[in-house]
Amino acid sequence: MKSVAEQMAIIRRGTVQILSEDALAQKLTRAIQTNTPLKIKAGFDPTAPDLHLGHTVLLQKMRQFQELGHEVIFLIGDFTGLIGDPTGKSETRKPLSPEAIAVNAETYKAQVFRILDPQTTRVVFNSAWMNAMTAAQMIQLAARQTVARMLERDDFTKRYKAERPIALHEFLYPLVQGYDSVALHADVELGGTDQTFNLLMGRELQKEYGQEPQCVITLPILEGLDGVQKMSKSLNNYIAIQDPPDEIFGKLMSIPDAIMWRYFDLLSDLSLEEIRHLEQETRAERFHPMEAKKQLGMELTARFHGAAEARHARERFEARFSQKEIPEDLPEISVESAGEPLGLVDAMRLAGMVASNSEGIRLVRQQAVSVGGVKADDPRLMLTPGSHRIKVGKLRHAVVVIR
Repeated sequence: MKSVAEQMAIIRRGTVQILSEDALAQKLTRAIQTNTPLKIKAGFDPTAPDLHLGHTVLLQKMRQFQELGHEVIFLIGDFTGLIGDPTGKSETRKPLSPEAIAVNAETYKAQVFRILDPQTTRVVFNSAWMNAMTAAQMIQLAARQTVARMLERDDFTKRYKAERPIALHEFLYPLVQGYDSVALHADVELGGTDQTFNLLMGRELQKEYGQEPQCVITLPILEGLDGVQKMSKSLNNYIAIQDPPDEIFGKLMSIPDAIMWRYFDLLSDLSLEEIRHLEQETRAERFHPMEAKKQLGMELTARFHGAAEARHARERFEARFSQKEIPEDLPEISVESAGEPLGLVDAMRLAGMVASNSEGIRLVRQQAVSVGGVKADDPRLMLTPGSHRIKVGKLRHAVVVIR
């Protein structure tokens, strides 16, 4: 293993918080002295069949721990998936069927090894211990926390104050996620910043069960293609790691320039020094932003499909767009308007083609937007429900379906 200082430097990159660095350094020291790898846990609920680039922020950190010689536990929350993670939700989630969860879980297993090393990855399902838990044991688990503690969660607090329903079973979600750490004797748990409450629950329950508390590492939430909201399958602003090469490359070309460097920081294998140098060259106009974006697109497409496919995807992209060809296979993006007409600017923002209404208004006024091949010159233009081929700038094309 590398020294503690070398490992900590690698682990710190791209993290928001390590709770605590001193405790993690102590665990790493003990791991080196006893030649015993740490158990690194991260959980994923199989709520949809595709893993996306937002998930890979965590997966890449897990891969780093593997390369440092530690054991990675990829936990598939087939039991917690039945509850539904209430994090960030303004209402109770509809539960998935066990059949849907089983199908999604299998696809997760197939996808995760595009990043993780299968030889040093332990795949577990939390139903293995939760299904064996008796009703009495579940009551004993629930007795270890209070309603007041649960209401400290921001989303529960907002729903309570707004008099929106909070189902009792939703309180079980952080308890079960925390108990997973007990069952696995986890040394470290990784999660997005939106999971902080659940991650800390693992520490609390480990103490309750007489275990050394895990260290918690939170990582940033990756913005989606709109550059504003988090990457999410439900928001349709994501890039699935199973997307075809042309889709991965093309979608990356559509991200706003403003968040390109965040994608580099969170997703690229380039060193921070290399990224900052590339950013400086771009800002000094010695390197075009689109060329930097193509470099990112090549790297991430190659990660999931290989260098040859990435090169072909770039060549096809350049043939379509650099030569001003309109692609035949435009991505189709649905936006909701309850069957009512929707403003062009709102449609572009909801479809992830612009980062904000102000950007959309500016582009329309610059005559950089066309609808159905006709230049749009009025930001107040309304679009009727149905399909509209929208072009923003030279590179962003999509069929936007207003429903």
